[in-house]
Amino acid sequence: MPRQARRPDPPPLETNDSAVVLVGTSLWAGALLVLAVLELADLARVRGWWLGMCAYGVALGLFGLWFVRRRRTAIARDAAQGLPRRS
Repeated sequence: MPRQARRPDPPPLETNDSAVVLVGTSLWAGALLVLAVLELADLARVRGWWLGMCAYGVALGLFGLWFVRRRRTAIARDAAQGLPRRS
């Protein structure tokens, strides 16, 4: 099989990272709320680590939201200074 020339990589997709992280964090918060209501209303026995995982999901989502916004600000600052974009 003959070797073909490699095509150039496509440019990176521009996405709204804040929205993606916010949706994931909202899902974790919703799960935490549902499990907490089930536990408090004695409708179901919820294992403690399930509540913990949801709480960790919310906490990491909030950290991710902070990180994504900080990254977006740094990219805009570098672009304003004429510095090349890093991956």
